[in-house]
Amino acid sequence: MHRIQHKRGCLSLEAVCCSSRAMKPWVLISIFVVSYVCYLLLGALVISIIEKPYEESLRSKLQKLKADFLDVNSCVNESKLETFLQEVLNANKYGVSVLRDAANDTNWDFATAFFFASTLVTTVGYGYTTPLSDSGKAFCIFFAMIGVPFTMLVLTVTAQRLMAIVTYKPIDYFQIQRGYSRRCVTKVHFVILLLLMLALFFLIPAAIFSIIEDSWTYLDAFYFCFISLCTIGLGDYVPGEQYQQKLRPLYKICVTFYLLIGLVNMLLILQTFHKAADLHGLTDLVLMPHHEDEDEGDHERILDTSSFQKPVESMETEVQKQLNSASHTGYSSINR
Repeated sequence: MHRIQHKRGCLSLEAVCCSSRAMKPWVLISIFVVSYVCYLLLGALVISIIEKPYEESLRSKLQKLKADFLDVNSCVNESKLETFLQEVLNANKYGVSVLRDAANDTNWDFATAFFFASTLVTTVGYGYTTPLSDSGKAFCIFFAMIGVPFTMLVLTVTAQRLMAIVTYKPIDYFQIQRGYSRRCVTKVHFVILLLLMLALFFLIPAAIFSIIEDSWTYLDAFYFCFISLCTIGLGDYVPGEQYQQKLRPLYKICVTFYLLIGLVNMLLILQTFHKAADLHGLTDLVLMPHHEDEDEGDHERILDTSSFQKPVESMETEVQKQLNSASHTGYSSINR
């Protein structure tokens, strides 16, 4: 009974894949583009409905504080106060604060600079700390130009090497040694790997961040982990920026390595999902269909070994056999 249901499921999946292949390319692209735009519009609508009331409430609160300050301090010129506030806000964009609790903190000690360099080349880019000088901005351009592709190469190569240990070996073991179906093993393996990733790089680190950072709730910490490891990096939550942070340099370096290791594991999850989707035929639903009537000359591989029907060793062996057979002539081959 289970085999019949499994065959029916496979047949239905193959039917969907065949229908997607039969669909014209421009129709498939149009569906994806329209769906993507609708998804963006839906996200914009929801976030606008949620956040707009909070923004208006905060703006009215600040305006009230400003009006109360001017009422109490009638000698203060409002235009000068506006200029002062503008300068403070501009400095805050660069991570520089005039508050007494944060006046002595620097954003450019070695540990913080190391953290900034890692967020720059990993494209996380919180934006909380940015270079002030023109020479610093020019160096960031040069540093990122080389560092971003180099970082992507290192992360991708590391993730691929880990797949041989974390993905291929367990799947091959349960398929060959235990006799389980490869499709079933890949499903269970991906779920287990996803749960481990969720626990080791989201749930546990979020609990640690919520303990270290006094002003962060657990939701704030989990939000920071997700935004960082997805390389979104909004910059509204940055670790190690509170006043008199204990062991701040060590804390910054630890967060840097957490981001690098977490990004490797995110790539590992994505590549594992891609392999599992290929095995189950899910990629055929979204990839463009292959047209067999296309000119093969336009899509010829750089190193196409299919044209060589036999290896060099086998060709040499065959020639040697022919020479040997020719040198030992039998009686039947003699012309009479």
